[in-house]
Amino acid sequence: MSIQIKPSNFIANNNHNLLTMDPRNDFGIKEDQISKEFENIKSEIGLYQYKLFAEKKKALLIVLQGMDASGKDGVIRNVMNAFNPAGCRIESFKTPNSEELSYDYLWRVHKKIPGKGIIAVFNRSHYEDVIEVRVQKLKEKTIWEKRYQQINDFEKYLTENDIEIIKIFLNISKEEQKKRLDDRINDPKENWKVSMDDYQRRKKWDRYIYAYSDVIKKCNTKYAPWYLVPADKKWFRNLIIAKIIQEKLEVINPKFPVQKFKIPTSS
Repeated sequence: MSIQIKPSNFIANNNHNLLTMDPRNDFGIKEDQISKEFENIKSEIGLYQYKLFAEKKKALLIVLQGMDASGKDGVIRNVMNAFNPAGCRIESFKTPNSEELSYDYLWRVHKKIPGKGIIAVFNRSHYEDVIEVRVQKLKEKTIWEKRYQQINDFEKYLTENDIEIIKIFLNISKEEQKKRLDDRINDPKENWKVSMDDYQRRKKWDRYIYAYSDVIKKCNTKYAPWYLVPADKKWFRNLIIAKIIQEKLEVINPKFPVQKFKIPTSS
C-alpha cells in the first residue's frame, strides 16, 4: 500500500503557527501500514546517494532543528542509516568554543558544508546562532536580528554553488518532550544525555517557539524552504523525513557517470 502524502504538505507558509499546529498529527495513517514502504523509500534514497556520490556534481545539506528531545538523533539513527557512510557526514553544533567565537558565527558552519557528491546532516546548525542567542539573551537584538538576512544570503550562495538544502523543524509538543526527558532519566543507556539545562530551558518554551516561528517565517525561501514535521510520533516523523529526502533526490536526479575511454588492448 502506497502512502499518498506529499512532502509539499509540510512546507512552511505564512499561515503556519507553531503554537496551534498538532505535533501528533499523523494524517490518518497507521504505523502498521508503513513499515514496508518506509524500507522501500530508504532503499531508493540509498541508491540515489550512491549515484550522487559517483556523479559528484551536486551536494546535499540536511538541517535538523527542534527542541531538546524532538528526535534529531532518532532521525539520524533510523533514516540516515540508509546512506553509505563513505558519502555521508553527520555534524553536530554545540556551544561555540573559544576558537569558533573568535571568528564570525558562520565560520564553523561553512567548514562543514559538504563537497560535491556528499550528503551532510546537521544536528542543529547556524540557526542556533539566532535561536539560542535570542532566547538566552547572549547578544543584543540589533546583532541577531541582522542574521536572518545573512543566513538567507548564505544559503542562497550555497544553492547557487550546487549545494541543495533541506531544512526540517521537528515539531514536538511540550508534553511529549517532558515524557521523553523523564524516560531518559530512568534509562541507564540514555541517562547521560539529560542535563538540568534541558529542564531549565523548558521554562522558556514559549520564547523558543516564538523564536523558531520568526526563523521559519523570515528564513523560508524558495531555494531553501522549511519543512514542519509533526514529531510526537516517531514512526510518522521518520516516514515523512524519508519522503522529503526521496523527493529532493528525485529532483536532483543524479546519474552514474559513463567512462568513455577505450579498454586498452593487452600488449
